[in-house]
Amino acid sequence: MSWSFFGIWVAAFLTLSIYSVLYRDNPFYRFAEHLFVGVSVGYGIVLSIYQGFIPFAWKPFLAAMTGESMSGFIKLIPICIGLLFFARLSPRHTWLIRYPIAILIGFGSGIAIPNVLRANIFEQTRGTIAPFAEIAAGTLSGWGVFEAILMVVGVICTLTYFFFAVEHRGPVKWLSKVGITFLMIGFGSAFGNTVMGRVALLIQRVDFLLNDWLGIIS
Repeated sequence: MSWSFFGIWVAAFLTLSIYSVLYRDNPFYRFAEHLFVGVSVGYGIVLSIYQGFIPFAWKPFLAAMTGESMSGFIKLIPICIGLLFFARLSPRHTWLIRYPIAILIGFGSGIAIPNVLRANIFEQTRGTIAPFAEIAAGTLSGWGVFEAILMVVGVICTLTYFFFAVEHRGPVKWLSKVGITFLMIGFGSAFGNTVMGRVALLIQRVDFLLNDWLGIIS
């Protein structure tokens, strides 16, 4: 018996165990669920050790201790800061964990905030205005013009719905209602995309069971 044959049977068993929850909760489903969580956690730990701890902490530490690289002493500073996370295990020294958490949040915020502004505000604004530059240049016409206008209307109405500085009465109320319509269309599209992704996974699993496991479809 080849390893590939054994792997196919294991994969088929786990697939059927997971889908058995559609009938009701049972020991096969719980076994597959716990196995998946355990393997995922174990894989993440091993990955963190070999791609994080060893190259960025252990090797620089050995290089500093053996004198191979003087720059390794500089890397001892973030290593020591990272070790402060384990202060949580000591009730007497728990307060030390505030320092690495503060550094991590500050560093992460400094990296994330500009990227979020660029992706969610600047790029979205540019994408909304860019079609009108094509209209002015005469390279966009017909449905392109309609789509550009519809997009601007949708952006303005949606932002109006989230504008609470004034009471939603009169024109503001109607604009906000149109914004709700655009929001529902957007949420429906996102939900439909999610459903399509899940159905694609189901089709792939059914194809595996019928083709690779049972061999019904050649």
